[in-house]
Amino acid sequence: MATTIILFLAVAFLACANGANDNFKGVASLYGSRVCGYWTALGWGTGCTMAGGMAALFLAQTLLAKFSGKGLVPDEWTASPSFLLAVGAGAGATVLLATMLGLPISTTHALIGALVGSGWMAAGGAGVNFGVLGTSFMLPLLLSPLLAVATGALVYLGLRLARLRLGVTKEMCVCAGIEERVVPVPQPAGVFAAESVPALTVAAAPTAECRLRYAGRALGLRVGGLVDGLHFLSAGTVSFARGLNDTPKIAALLLVVPAFGAGGALVLVAVAIAVGALLQARRVAETMSHKITGMNPGQGLAANLSTALLVTTASVHGLPVSTTHVSVGSLMGMGVVTRQIQWTPVLRVLLSWLVTLPCAIVLAALTAWAVG
Repeated sequence: MATTIILFLAVAFLACANGANDNFKGVASLYGSRVCGYWTALGWGTGCTMAGGMAALFLAQTLLAKFSGKGLVPDEWTASPSFLLAVGAGAGATVLLATMLGLPISTTHALIGALVGSGWMAAGGAGVNFGVLGTSFMLPLLLSPLLAVATGALVYLGLRLARLRLGVTKEMCVCAGIEERVVPVPQPAGVFAAESVPALTVAAAPTAECRLRYAGRALGLRVGGLVDGLHFLSAGTVSFARGLNDTPKIAALLLVVPAFGAGGALVLVAVAIAVGALLQARRVAETMSHKITGMNPGQGLAANLSTALLVTTASVHGLPVSTTHVSVGSLMGMGVVTRQIQWTPVLRVLLSWLVTLPCAIVLAALTAWAVG
């Protein structure tokens, strides 16, 4: 009974860490392109992620089975609460550490590393089916970022071509405001004093000081409103797909507890993901929205459309791709084309991806050793 309770807490911990690290990824372009503020974006993303988590019961049964560890480790271990406790704790600690550093990593990668670490500790190299690890898990994870970069670039170029052919133009905006300026004031005996005075400033800019908007009509609708509407819709789709893709992976750890069943496990994980997002999503949000690449609403829409396409397709077919790798890859592809990509933060993110798997292996192995 005590082990079951600790397993429940470990899974809830992992789900909260997942929400803090992952929930903002689908809506990062909304915040980064100034379509809406942080809390509006987070609320929209969290709500859609919860909806995807609920839908996972009907649409993602393959992931429930695959991420219970069957095929990767011996079947009898997947019925051991102690083994699954080590998996949940190791993966959760890895994701939480990355979240505190503001690094968007893959919970999928952390889970795979934790399965390997727990299996290795239980029976050495014989405890892990490396053939299944390579073909069913690692290959999709390695290919998804590259595919996302290419798709993000192509979708952006396609939308840009459509905009030009439809005659849609970018609007310039004029921003007026008051700022304090220091001016020299003559004094007696040839002395000058500095005085701060208010001054009216006017700026015309497409992105740096104002949010870029589009002028023109398409399909009988104002393009600016159409882009924003599609942007929200695509962001919601990405978040829904993330919930559909990630919730079963975490909930699978609770299938060993008869009191929950698949439905109860999915509901618990979906709620815990939402709580984690509301409490600790800010640092990863800043990285995803402002540090990878600059973007305007149209560019953010292109990145979200490519992410939604790839993640939804993977969820339906039971492929364990990472929403993180796909969403960051889509932003990178768009950023390379627009020449706004910021390589230093991107390299930090890529480095964090490289260490996710070994970190989860070590932490899960230590937990497995501690619980025997």
